[in-house]
Amino acid sequence: MQIDLLDTFLDLAETRSFHRTAERLRITQSTVSARVASLEEAVGSRLFDRSRAGTDLTPEGKRFEPHARALRHEWNQARRRIRIPQGAEQLLRLGIQNDLAAVYLGDWVAEFRAALPQTAFYIEPDYSNQMCADLLTGILDFAVMFSPKPHPDLHFESVGDVIYRMVSTETARLAGVRPDRFVFAHFSPAFEEMHRQLTPDLAASPVSVGQSGSVVSLLTAMGGSGYVLEKTLGELVAAGRFMAVEDAPELRQPVFAAIHIRHRTQPLHRRLTQLVAGHFRAAR
Repeated sequence: MQIDLLDTFLDLAETRSFHRTAERLRITQSTVSARVASLEEAVGSRLFDRSRAGTDLTPEGKRFEPHARALRHEWNQARRRIRIPQGAEQLLRLGIQNDLAAVYLGDWVAEFRAALPQTAFYIEPDYSNQMCADLLTGILDFAVMFSPKPHPDLHFESVGDVIYRMVSTETARLAGVRPDRFVFAHFSPAFEEMHRQLTPDLAASPVSVGQSGSVVSLLTAMGGSGYVLEKTLGELVAAGRFMAVEDAPELRQPVFAAIHIRHRTQPLHRRLTQLVAGHFRAAR
């Protein structure tokens, strides 16, 4: 199967630009045109209209698009399902938000394996946008993320939230936190906006990072203050060098389970969602 024809069609349906699709797929514009022509010949209909105003799907292209997404998803799943490790009944590919992996991955996978002992797992820490893309294409089966990207083929379910608290090597009071010694965290767009609203005086920090582990690394090396996962804060304070900034606002980041819409009612995927949600309920 020439899955690259579907990949090119779906990317072009999103970008509406032969030039942009060529850049994103790292191929030439002539290759994009040739793939579209091959696909149009195969389906027997013109799929795109090109004009000075840009590129648009034809009515036939719009009807074909959901089928193309489904075909690509099923193709990638079929390829993976014939590569199950020896001794396992199935292989599940899981994505987890980068910032959660170091703290929660071990507990979650232990629960998954206890509940599904004949299942092999492949785990990929990543960011929300990429995990959404991988769920769409069938590269991932299940993901835990911060920032759902709405799409008709994806289903999201709230499973809880994680708490971030401010830690410092210098002060236990918010008034003593120096903006020039603060590491600003942007774990998700929603978190960044909440951070800016609740601590506006710290938004001009000279250093900004997107992972709690990176905040810890920077503070350990340079000193200063920043937000980290509450569980990480406890470990840092217990080690003796850091202190909690007690009057700083705590920041809560919602967490979502994400699956392809085709799996929404399947018992296996429902079980994974329940296990993750149960972990957050138990932590309250």
